[in-house]
Amino acid sequence: MKLDRRIEVFSQLGRVLVRLSDEAEAEGDRLNKLIRESCLYNPWFIEDNVRYALIALGESLKEENIHNWLQPYFNRLESMEAVKTIGVVMAGNIPVVGFHDFLCVLMSGNKFFGKLSSDDNKLMPAIADILIQIEPEFGNFIEFTEEKLHNFDAIIATGSDNTSRYFEYYFGKYPHIIRKNRNGVAVLTGEESDEELRKLGEDIFLYFGMGCRSISKVFVPVNYTFNRFFESIADYKQMIEHYKYKNNYDYYRSIYLINKVAHFNNGFLMIKEDTLYSSPPSVLYYEFYNNIKDIRERLAEDKEQIQCVVGDSGLIPEAIAFGKAQKPELWDYADGVDTMGFLLRL
Repeated sequence: MKLDRRIEVFSQLGRVLVRLSDEAEAEGDRLNKLIRESCLYNPWFIEDNVRYALIALGESLKEENIHNWLQPYFNRLESMEAVKTIGVVMAGNIPVVGFHDFLCVLMSGNKFFGKLSSDDNKLMPAIADILIQIEPEFGNFIEFTEEKLHNFDAIIATGSDNTSRYFEYYFGKYPHIIRKNRNGVAVLTGEESDEELRKLGEDIFLYFGMGCRSISKVFVPVNYTFNRFFESIADYKQMIEHYKYKNNYDYYRSIYLINKVAHFNNGFLMIKEDTLYSSPPSVLYYEFYNNIKDIRERLAEDKEQIQCVVGDSGLIPEAIAFGKAQKPELWDYADGVDTMGFLLRL
């Protein structure tokens, strides 16, 4: 299949996904039905979050975006001849989190052999079916399994720090990308507008804070107070109505109270001072800093633990805008590893 056709097919897929914002138009569609039923097999996958994830993917697949993403690779993509089978171990922490690897493998002209997570084993096959309906030839390039991967030429595996050791043991002899746990962080100055803080709430609460790009920690200047932050995120108070989120909230609140751990609490989010990056659902860690130079150095030292940084890009060059943490561009590679470049070097 020619590269131009692959680009055209994925841009058509994007238009299908964007239309999921109109439930009436998509009524009866298999994917739309799965969106409504996702919480039945994974309670964390509420309909609003699943729909948000798929529409965001659709918006990223505009033909202009795909061309901009692939521009550095065009010559190699057009000259590729040998097709390889790429095993992809997919995570299930947030809806369709493995889509970008799926896109990279197929756009590179290789075969996709995906091991589905039991937490998210229905949405990706449904998306693949739409892709195959648009271009039947893709049916020869896509296979999913929930069993052990075999007969592949290279591997891409995403998991926790614990599972990454397992992946290294089993897949280390193959060309591979093995991703570990990372988190999103935000750097606040105290000068943020109420609207910026509200958008930060979306970066924190979307997907219940379980994504690798979810903001799990904020760095704040010494003497920062969280009153205005709490006021700005008040719209997210309905989070506590989700029983699994509430279970986390009740558990950690009890632990902090029993052990007399200092924290702030607004009834649906606890904020605790901590040097760690990965906080549990319903808890946001914070840490003070003295000046921007110090925090830039800290972020550079800990870059292997950080997926993205939200804040003022004039102060933190790599920072993205508030409210953009869960809308990565096609060229925003997980863990900063160029997946397409890896595939083209095989």
